[in-house]
Order: sequence, then structure tokens, then C-alpha cells
Amino acid sequence: MIREGIAWFVVSILGGITASLSGFGIGSLMTPALATRYSVADAILAVSIPHAIATAVRCWRLRRSIDWTVLRGFGIASAVGGIVGALLFLRSEAELETILGVLLIATGLGGVTGWNRRIHPGRLGSAMLGGASGFFGGMAGNQGGLRAAALTIWHLSPAAFVATSTAVGLMVDAARLPIYLAGAGTDLGSLAFPIAIGTAGVLIGTLAGERILMRLSAERFRQIVSALIIVLGVWLLAR
Repeated sequence: MIREGIAWFVVSILGGITASLSGFGIGSLMTPALATRYSVADAILAVSIPHAIATAVRCWRLRRSIDWTVLRGFGIASAVGGIVGALLFLRSEAELETILGVLLIATGLGGVTGWNRRIHPGRLGSAMLGGASGFFGGMAGNQGGLRAAALTIWHLSPAAFVATSTAVGLMVDAARLPIYLAGAGTDLGSLAFPIAIGTAGVLIGTLAGERILMRLSAERFRQIVSALIIVLGVWLLAR
């Protein structure tokens, strides 16, 4: 139990650091790690709470860097998609992850080669991308990679990118978490330990990663995010 707790704490810290650098990573790292001991549904539920807390803290600390033009169209659509996805929680998860993996690899390669910087989505395109990322987040607990991939289309600074991605993530959390909790019943009490440890870990990781973020150049940041997106896509397909 102690070893598992320490391992979970370390994974949570890494998730917080990754999210501070790229705007996603908490759910992507922590959910599969916790699913080795609990069911996937319980893992998604348990991770959603520290995810929401860490996202709220990160959003508040980076609030001055949020791009509100992107957030208005993309964020609202993401929240709507999150509600729809949460209502369909975990149905056809394997098929969704396969599609998501392919999309992430393609978009990550676009970030590495630079072709996605030549794309300029309009309002409809922004809403569609936001709705898709929110839908995956609500349905399978994994939205950050697709959200980050979509946001690479806009030419945001590292701080604006993470701040806007974080704000969108917070909107999706606010939309999906009540639905998760309403369907949890008595399961939540049995998840108190991983929730508490996970929350402490992601908060530590969030503060540590924030210091690294502010030292990155825009080009280096783009390369890191694109690489993380590709890795996440490959991992989803392999799983």
C-alpha cells in the first residue's frame, strides 16, 4: 500500500509538471496508471477531481495570459462537448481512443513540420475542434491532447497557450464533473485515498512546472508540445 501510494504520488507530480508545460497531461498520465488497480471508470472518476483542482489553480495563476478570443468560441464548444461526452461515459472507449490516437499523431507531426501553423480556422472550425476535444474529455476522460493539438493552430505564446488550454479544461471539468459525481453513488468513498494523494501531487507538480514554462522560448515550447502529442497518440494506439 505504501509503495503504491508513493508511486501514485510521483505519477501525480509528473502529471502536474507536464500539464503546466503543455496544458495537458494530468488525465493522460494518471488515468492509465490508476486503471492498473481500479476499473477504468473509477480511475477516470478519481482523476477528474485532482484534475479539476489543479486546473483551477493553474488557471487562476495564469489568468492574465488567457486569450479570450480563442476561449469564447473554442471553450464554450468544449464545455458543450464535455456534457455530451459525460452522458455517454465510457461507451465505445476503445474505438474512440483509436481515432483519437490517429488524430493526435497526425496533428503532432503537423506541429513538428510546421504545416498546422498555416491553418486559420474560422468560428465554425473553432467550435468543431472545441466540441470534439470536450466530447472525448467527457466520454473517456482524455481531452487534453486533442485540445492542445487543436490550439496549436493558433499562434499563441507559451504562456497564452497553456493559460487558454487550462481555461478550456476548467470549463470542461465544470461541465463533466457534476455528471460523474451524480453517477458515482457510493463509489467515491473507496477512492478517497488516490484522490487525496493525487491532488497533493498535481498541485506540487503544477507549481514546479510553471517555473520551467516561463523559461521556454516559443519555438522550443512548440517542439515540446508537438512531441508530447505524438507520444500520447502512439500510447493510445499501443494500448
